Amino acid sequence: MNGSIRVDYAPHRATVWLDNTARRNAITRAMWIELARVFREFSKDDQLRCIVLRGAGTEAFGSGADISEFSQVRADAAQAREFAEQTHAAFHAVRDCPIPTVAAIRGACVGGALEMAAFCDLRIASEDSRFGVPVARLGAVLAYPEMEGLVRLVGPNAALEVVLEGRIIGAAEAQAKGMVNRVVPVAAFDDEVEATVQRVCAGAPLSARWHKKFVAKLRDRVPLTAADIEEGYACFDTEDYRIGYSTFLEKVPPKFVGR
Repeated sequence: MNGSIRVDYAPHRATVWLDNTARRNAITRAMWIELARVFREFSKDDQLRCIVLRGAGTEAFGSGADISEFSQVRADAAQAREFAEQTHAAFHAVRDCPIPTVAAIRGACVGGALEMAAFCDLRIASEDSRFGVPVARLGAVLAYPEMEGLVRLVGPNAALEVVLEGRIIGAAEAQAKGMVNRVVPVAAFDDEVEATVQRVCAGAPLSARWHKKFVAKLRDRVPLTAADIEEGYACFDTEDYRIGYSTFLEKVPPKFVGR
């Protein structure tokens, strides 16, 4: 049975499932294409406040691209280039999505799955999770767009260690390298993911989108324009700002409206 991308919706949130449990959630070509599509659609949704990306079952977040397809989709450089257009589209759709994203990682998170998790905003891992990019065992490389997320997440030195040694590391070492934000016991994993989503959704959604944009600009190290600086004060003209400070003074929870 081929894998699939499933999406569950709840108020202000969406959960995207990598569902290919027979192959430890290996990501097929069709799944890469669908991932790019759904994240582009998410980017147009003004009601969403948080997106969770996770793997079906408990054995793996994702075991990378489905190697069983490589003889058909990555047999030579020309095929690999075409295949990469689809995987890179998925990475960039996750990276460029204005809505906060959380990678909820249990079990194996390797290869392309780790590269994709690196483009999420937050990564929560269970203690039984494992990480690595053993691409050198295939005689392949991470192209620049694939390396981008890993380098910006852990820095060039740790990224080289990951790809040169090809080791599969545990959750504690992954956290020490900066791959994940938090590591929690398996029994507490779902509760921690839910608590994280609730905290994100409770914040002002426009603030979250602005913060994502500001961090992306600062990461790119491009000089800020006068318009960029001015945008840092746009929040003070929003209805959410008026809701936020008035409810703070009243000591009641805010109910933001995204305007």
